[in-house]
Amino acid sequence: MTTAGTAAGADEPAPSDQTHSLVVVRGLAKTYGAIRALRGVDISFRRGEIHGLVGANGAGKSTLIRCLAGLEQPDEGAVLVDGRVTHIQGPADAADLGFAFIHQELNLVKSFTGAQNIMLGSHQGSMLSPRRFGGVPQAVLRAARRVGIDFPLDVPVFELTVHQQWLVTIARALVEDRVLIAMDEPTASLDAQEAAKLLEVARELAASGVAVVFISHRLDEVTDVCDRVTAFKDGSVSLALPRTEMTRESIVRAIVGHGVTPGAGVTAFDSTERARVVLSLQGVGRGRTVRDVSLALHEGEVVGIAGLVGSGRTELARLIFGADRPHSGTMVLDGKPYRPRSIPYAVKRGVAYVPEERRSEALFLTHSVEDNLHITVWDRRRISRWLPLIGPRSSRAAADDTCRALGIKTADSRSPVVGLSGGNQQKVVMGRWLATAPKILILDEPTRGVDVGARADIYARIREANESGSAVLVISSEFEELLECNRVLVMAEGRIVGELTSDEITVPNMLHLCYA
Repeated sequence: MTTAGTAAGADEPAPSDQTHSLVVVRGLAKTYGAIRALRGVDISFRRGEIHGLVGANGAGKSTLIRCLAGLEQPDEGAVLVDGRVTHIQGPADAADLGFAFIHQELNLVKSFTGAQNIMLGSHQGSMLSPRRFGGVPQAVLRAARRVGIDFPLDVPVFELTVHQQWLVTIARALVEDRVLIAMDEPTASLDAQEAAKLLEVARELAASGVAVVFISHRLDEVTDVCDRVTAFKDGSVSLALPRTEMTRESIVRAIVGHGVTPGAGVTAFDSTERARVVLSLQGVGRGRTVRDVSLALHEGEVVGIAGLVGSGRTELARLIFGADRPHSGTMVLDGKPYRPRSIPYAVKRGVAYVPEERRSEALFLTHSVEDNLHITVWDRRRISRWLPLIGPRSSRAAADDTCRALGIKTADSRSPVVGLSGGNQQKVVMGRWLATAPKILILDEPTRGVDVGARADIYARIREANESGSAVLVISSEFEELLECNRVLVMAEGRIVGELTSDEITVPNMLHLCYA
C-alpha cells in the first residue's frame, strides 16, 4: 500500500501567513455526481488551536474531514502537512501522519469489548491483537480516564448504551499521541456532563500542542471552546473569524445565507379546515433524546420535521413506530390511547415507517423484490383462512403490478433486492408500506442516496399517500425538501422549538430556529 508522503518536486513552503500551520488545504474540490460537496476550499489547521467548523447539513464540513481521513479522494486541490504536499490515500496514511478522527457514525466491532475497540485505534491493535490481550491495558485506561469513562471496558460494546459507545469511540482517538484530532459532532449523543468533559479534553489537547478540528451544530460550544471558526455553505467557505471577532449572529448569518423562496405546498390542505386529527402526542419524552414533545397530525396532511444532527428527529419517529418506548407523555391514535408495545403493534394500527438506514433496517437483501414488497401484507395474501401461504401466481402478478406502478427497475420481481440501485430499493420499501394504506406514514430521509429521477418518483408516492388521506411525516436533513410540506416542525436538543406554516416555510427560517 502506498503510504502518505510528499510528491516529487512538491516541497514548496506554505505561504508566509500559514508557516505555523500543521495542515494547509488549498482549493479542495469534491463532486458526487451532480452534487458539488466542496468548491475550492482553502483552510488551515494550527498546532495548539481548536478550529471550529460550522454549517448546515450537507454544507461540506464532513466531506472535508473525510478527505483528510483518506476516506475520500478530492477531485482537485492539495493538502499540505508541515509545508509539503501530501497524498492521503487511505485511513492508514492518515494514522501514519498522526491524525485521528471521531466521525458522526459509530464504527465499533460490537462483539469486541470496549477495551478491544479502543485498542483498534492504535498500532498495538493491529492483526486482531485485541482478541489476545487479557485485562485492560494501561494505554486504554489512560484514554478512558481522559473522557470520564466510569463503566466496565471488559464487556462487549453491544451491552453498552449508545452514550457509552460514543465515549469508547472518543477514547479510541486518544489512545495514542496525535498531532491532529478531528471531532465531527462529538457531543451530539452525549449528555450535558459528558459534553462538558469532552470540551475540557479538547482544551487539554490543544494546550499540549495538538491541532483540534471541532465540528458542531451547537453554536454555544463553538463560541465557547474554539480559537477560530470557519463557516461552510454549499461546499464553500462563507466566513472565517478568530475568537476575538466571532459572534453568534455573524455565524448564523454565514450559515443561513439568502435568496431562498418558500415552497408551493404539496396539497391545498389548510389547517383552518379543521381536518380530523389522526395522531396526537402530549409531553412525550425519552431520556435526553426526546423531551416534552407535543404535536398533532391531521388526515391528509404532510408535516416536515427539520433539525440538525442529534436533534431527536429519528428518535421521535422510533417512539411513534414502537421501536422504542417513551418514558413519559401520552399518544392518541384515531381518538384512542396509543401505547405501541412493539413494531407489529404499531403496524396493525396503521403506522408505517421508512427508516433512514434502508439496507440494515428495512430490507431483506438476499430475498426477492416480491418477498420484500409483500412482507407487511402477508396475511392478506393467504390462499385461505387456514392455509398461511400465498398463491405464487397471484403474488408475482401483484408484485409485478407494484413494480410497474412505482417504476421499480428490476429484470424480474423474483430477483434479489440487493441487486437494485439505492433509489429502486427505496421504492420497494415505500411500496411495501403503501400497500398497507397506512393512517400514518413516517419517512426518515426518504431520498438520501437517491438519484434525481428516483426522487421524483418518491415525491409522487408521497403525494399519492397524502391524497389518499394518510398523514405523512417527513424527516429530512435537506431542508429544501421540506419546502412543500403543509407545516414544518423544527427540533433541537430533543424538543420542538418552532412551527412554520405557509410563507414562513423557508430554509433560513428553519436554520434560524435550529440555532435559536
